[in-house]
Amino acid sequence: MTGDERRDAILRFLWDSTKPQSGGSLGRQFKVSRQVIVQDIALLRSQGAPIVSTNRGYLIERQVNKAIRLFKCHHTLDQTQEELNLMVDIGGTVEDVLVNHRAYGKMSAPLGIKNRRDVSKFIADIESGASTPLMNITSGYHFHHVSAESEEILDEIEDALRQRGFLVPLSDYEVQNFRELSSVAPIPEDPEATACSDSSSISEASHAGTDSLPTHGEVDSSGDRS
Repeated sequence: MTGDERRDAILRFLWDSTKPQSGGSLGRQFKVSRQVIVQDIALLRSQGAPIVSTNRGYLIERQVNKAIRLFKCHHTLDQTQEELNLMVDIGGTVEDVLVNHRAYGKMSAPLGIKNRRDVSKFIADIESGASTPLMNITSGYHFHHVSAESEEILDEIEDALRQRGFLVPLSDYEVQNFRELSSVAPIPEDPEATACSDSSSISEASHAGTDSLPTHGEVDSSGDRS
């Protein structure tokens, strides 16, 4: 099988799949290394294939024209599961997590959390120590892009977050710079190299340890990271 034939087969396989496929599983399927799969996916994307990455693997983005809204939230680590369950129970998909740290700047990670099963898996990764929540380095402040089938569903999610005390008003700077999903949630070339979801591991954090990160570096509502 040539490289072109393999990439065509990978694309057909992803179109036929009903769940995300990890780089490792694709490598086993096509008898190549995971790194070869990463390179193949990059080439397919450059050719316009609608392949996206989640914390669970690669998949084809089939849904279009979804309503998407940016929410700024604040809560404790222990309340993470409650926050995520609240959004998915109403009908939202938590697409990503984003923080804006004074020293490290904007950092984001894809999530793709659609239901309570996804939430439970994500929480298990946190509790196992496999992932470190981004919000830990911004004193609990973080952002989510949430998608849904309609603006009405997003309105319900916004009301529920506000009533629970999780919602924080967005500043003009944040609206201007963080609203677009594509501008703050770059798709990683290899989802297996990115720690799961709201608990995405950060290279700086993994090298320095979260204890050495500034504990006062919460999101500045003005957007000034100085």
